[in-house]
Amino acid sequence: RFDLMMGINARGSFLTSKLCIPHLKKAKNPHILNITPPLNMRPNWYAENLAYAISKYGVTLSVLGMSEEFKSDRIAVNALWPRTAIGTAAVEALAGDIGIKYSRKPEIMADAAYIIFQHTCDQMTGQFMIDDEVLMNAGITDLDCYAVTPGKIFER
Repeated sequence: RFDLMMGINARGSFLTSKLCIPHLKKAKNPHILNITPPLNMRPNWYAENLAYAISKYGVTLSVLGMSEEFKSDRIAVNALWPRTAIGTAAVEALAGDIGIKYSRKPEIMADAAYIIFQHTCDQMTGQFMIDDEVLMNAGITDLDCYAVTPGKIFER
């Protein structure tokens, strides 16, 4: 299970990003956006999810390194992370109906990513952003439409 998480998260995002670089160098406004958390040094976050945390922080470190490595190539490398659980099949499998009930819809991440991609690659790189903060900074303050069950958001 550890190798699977490392292979998908850390290795997969690293290799995918690296293999896309030749194509991104030709693009007008190239961006890499990884779904990974900002560094969090609170030990309680790791207690039940250590293997997952290690694999995601591999992605986080890739964002930091690649944002600097590809700055001169004008390739933006950033991270986006949800403030709450996102109502996906994975959340349903792990937490059941109750997990979905207290989640936000995937559209919040899509809308936040869209806003990020509207910035030029020179404007923003090496940033770790939270979905609802991206929306609020863009003037979208009513986030109720993103709740799977309005009024039932559970924050991590």
